[in-house]
Amino acid sequence: MSQENVEVVKAALAAWNTGDMNAVRHLLDAGAILRPPEGWPEPGPYVGQDAVMREWAQVRETWNADAVEPISDFIHAADRVVVRVIWRTAGRGPQPNIELTVVYTIRHGRILVNEYFWDHAEALEAVGLSE
Repeated sequence: MSQENVEVVKAALAAWNTGDMNAVRHLLDAGAILRPPEGWPEPGPYVGQDAVMREWAQVRETWNADAVEPISDFIHAADRVVVRVIWRTAGRGPQPNIELTVVYTIRHGRILVNEYFWDHAEALEAVGLSE
């Protein structure tokens, strides 16, 4: 397992959870791509660090508070890290707890792609793995 890639993802989640969006930005590749899950209200994809950050700022405004918690081990597959998360939200907005699996593609120590899946098996399949 490439622990370095896992550490990049853990750092991004920690920065998100503390609200340090400058640190999140710093962990994104300049050409970052965000692919929301199928059926997400804003379908994307969002291409470029600025576009990704704008989308995340908009999403974060939906709730009064939020945090993303890993609920599985981090799986390393080549240049990708897969983790199942629960996005806990509070206050206004839709559903308070959203389960997703995120596939992060890491390039040169930064997150190049954030791809979200409702179905964990589908996310694993996207990286050539199975449950």
